[in-house]
Amino acid sequence: MAKGPRHSKPLRRRSEGKTNYHKRLRLLKSKKLRAIIRASNNHIIVQFIESKFGGDKVKITANSNELEKKYDWNANTGNIPAAYLTGYLAGLRAKNNKIKDAILDLGLFYHQNRVLAAFKGIIDAGIEIPYGEEFFPESLKERINGSHIENYAKLLKKEDNEKYQKIFSGYLKKENLNPERLTEDFKKSLQKIESQIKS
Repeated sequence: MAKGPRHSKPLRRRSEGKTNYHKRLRLLKSKKLRAIIRASNNHIIVQFIESKFGGDKVKITANSNELEKKYDWNANTGNIPAAYLTGYLAGLRAKNNKIKDAILDLGLFYHQNRVLAAFKGIIDAGIEIPYGEEFFPESLKERINGSHIENYAKLLKKEDNEKYQKIFSGYLKKENLNPERLTEDFKKSLQKIESQIKS
């Protein structure tokens, strides 16, 4: 005699494609802090989270919004250089709080290049997180400091100034921002993060 339907409704976050519970369980079993990186169209969030039975506890957090407010970053807070700086900021904060290692929690891994840039920032800050050597694409190293944006801006301005004005209008509206000198701005923000967090 049948006692009910054989089909069971999956958990809400699983059906929405937000959480892979099998993967999450493996991460929790490690009992290590999780380095979580999430990217939207305009922002990057990096957190170090401790998993507990009562719920996750956020130990360290860094948001790309902070770059603009505290570290003289005037460009887009959702691009690859901003992602690296946010990861580096979170990594230094973690190090200052005596966090030495963690495991990476990528979630569903949207916005791949920006997530990888933030992860590289965490590693460069001195946090040990296991990963394969082939994990980072070759092109990422050249893009972290914004040189790809800078080179494109220079080329476009020379070939089609009208298109340059249109594509980089958001950059050109700001007084202290020139897309053709983005790598300089990156270095300044990186140095300011180091001086404020390490001191």
